[in-house]
Amino acid sequence: MEIYLDNAATTPCDAEVARLMSEYYTEEYGNPSSAHAKGFRAEQKLKEATEQIAKTLKCKPKELIFTSGGTESDNMALRGIAHAKQREGKRILISAVEHAAVAQTAAALEEEGYEVIRIPVDGEGVLRTDALKDALTDDVILVSVMAVNNEVGAIQPLREIGALVREYAPKAVFHTDAVQGYGKIPLDLKAAGIDALSVSAHKLHGPKGCGFLYLREGVRIEPLLRGGAQQEGMRPGTMDVPAICGMALAAKKATDLREAETKRLYELRQRFCDSLLSKTEDIRINGPVWMPGEETQRVAPHIISLTVKGVRSEVLLHALEDRDIYVSAGSACATHRVKPSATLSALGLTQEEMSSTVRISMSFHTREEETEQAAQAIAALVPQLRKYRPG
Repeated sequence: MEIYLDNAATTPCDAEVARLMSEYYTEEYGNPSSAHAKGFRAEQKLKEATEQIAKTLKCKPKELIFTSGGTESDNMALRGIAHAKQREGKRILISAVEHAAVAQTAAALEEEGYEVIRIPVDGEGVLRTDALKDALTDDVILVSVMAVNNEVGAIQPLREIGALVREYAPKAVFHTDAVQGYGKIPLDLKAAGIDALSVSAHKLHGPKGCGFLYLREGVRIEPLLRGGAQQEGMRPGTMDVPAICGMALAAKKATDLREAETKRLYELRQRFCDSLLSKTEDIRINGPVWMPGEETQRVAPHIISLTVKGVRSEVLLHALEDRDIYVSAGSACATHRVKPSATLSALGLTQEEMSSTVRISMSFHTREEETEQAAQAIAALVPQLRKYRPG
């Protein structure tokens, strides 16, 4: 039996979503910008999909800009907002554990003359709001903090962050990369004071190559692309109607299932950790701990970061792969990186510990028998792999 536990990298496309997209690719394939009936029907489907996604965030349909995914949405938010507001200031704040799509975009903005301050996190990967408060000044134009860390699952205190931004840097735009959070944790745009939010469809059983940027009405942005009037010129180009409609269906299903499924995943997560730790010595869970019964959690239900002492992550990954169990040696966006993980470094892990860390990530499709078999396989493999450790 194949056991897929790399869902933070990508999820399998939902069968119903795939069927809907296939229909739109082969039958209702009109360009929504075309003036004929087929184009009109495509435009109507696009409108319905936009309204469906807007309902999941309780925002206005016109506040959504469709993109190719989380990376483009993050680039659009950081570059677009920074360039639009550069006359007001050039100071940008991000967390020290941002995804590369934010971290590298911020670094590129530094080369353009912007000042980027990286706010530290605590030993669990949660933003230190005291450090954020100290860094917030009148000339801060943008604050970007992810909703859920993609490596250790730490949930950031968005409401507290938003309140601090509004009080100490009222001109700043608050952006969150919600790629790992949308559909998995509660996201209240108004309560958290979120001005911009990035999402990628393939993290919630939707299609790859599709996502969106929520941009609160009134927030100015410089477009990354030029060449058409689609989406009011904010992101020109022919709209991918099948993918957007597929994403809308996936978003609706994730939102409808979220409360029940996240409860199940938290319990599944804990049983996996308990089983593994009871069978194997010298394994550590990185990031916050799930607290049963607590209404507010500091860790997402679907991500587990494991440091396995004495076993390199790539060795364990391929040993599990031989058993048809698929996990990650870290963020899939940085699998072949040379530099150490910024997230694990920020948590205080040594180079050796970072090289022995794997990520288990679940989805709404994950079943208990799969996680139990994975725990048993890791428990059986680790002692064997430790015997053959070089040196």
